[in-house]
Amino acid sequence: MEEKTLTERERKQPGQENQAGKEERPCPNCSTCRKKVRDEKEYKDLIHRLNRIEGQVRGVKRMVEEDVYCVDILTQVAAITSALNSFNKVLLGNHIKTCVADDIRMGNDAAVDELVATLQKLMK
Repeated sequence: MEEKTLTERERKQPGQENQAGKEERPCPNCSTCRKKVRDEKEYKDLIHRLNRIEGQVRGVKRMVEEDVYCVDILTQVAAITSALNSFNKVLLGNHIKTCVADDIRMGNDAAVDELVATLQKLMK
């Protein structure tokens, strides 16, 4: 019998078996453990963006360690800020198109209040 190799993402999916063959489930004691299963394209895009940002942050750390000129470091920090803002825009757009739209269709008007609060946090 051929053994199926699970990707790291598949191992983390609730309700599926992990490598040890045990089924993983969401926290039964916590109603605030909300999750969203993303399609593969969205997942890869977000992870790619985060990996790039992580590399930029490591680069800035190295610049500080190497006593690089302040303005050069600030320029790189501005690029990181821009990349984070782009990440937020993509994630927020996906959130509105999926989570918020689904909640509104199901009659959960609290989703609009949550969206407003989220937008206010992002606009600080």
